[in-house]
Amino acid sequence: MKTLIKIFFTTIFVLILSRLLPGVRVTGWEAALLVALVLGLLNIFVKPVLVILTLPATIFTLGLFLLVINAIIIVLCDALVPGFDVRNFWSALLFSIVLSICQSLVSGISERDNK
Repeated sequence: MKTLIKIFFTTIFVLILSRLLPGVRVTGWEAALLVALVLGLLNIFVKPVLVILTLPATIFTLGLFLLVINAIIIVLCDALVPGFDVRNFWSALLFSIVLSICQSLVSGISERDNK
């Protein structure tokens, strides 16, 4: 059930952020739902590989390179999902940062409610 709620909120956030952030476009809620699903899969299967491959850069930048990896995941999602368009790397970086903050807020609120 937690996974479905997470996908639901990610879909909502993708729709909202596509309206607020320049350089990010989503054609509708179907595309936003597909973005949420594909982002989840990319974070499960691709992100760990990227983190391991770029471990020296991540250590050297004290973890800031993880922001670049998140932006790369967004760019990959852009390539895989029709109806989702990110103009450039900087738009992907901003989108990934704001989306991560929104997801963290919802996660924190839900954890607090469970206690």
